[in-house]
Amino acid sequence: MAKREILTYPNPLLREVSKPVTVFDQKLKTLTEDMLETMYEANGIGLAAPQVGELVQVLVLDTR
Repeated sequence: MAKREILTYPNPLLREVSKPVTVFDQKLKTLTEDMLETMYEANGIGLAAPQVGELVQVLVLDTR
């Protein structure tokens, strides 16, 4: 797993339309694991894929 940079406003990538997910493959599994690590490092409770530069409709969430 790898921590990724969280993009913030006004990064133009955050205004792009994300693609729907049709297959949960190894690449997507790696992305979600990276997103979880990034979210926990930032003390967050949720993170969307575009916030780490990936234009897919994926969200990780932990409200514990």
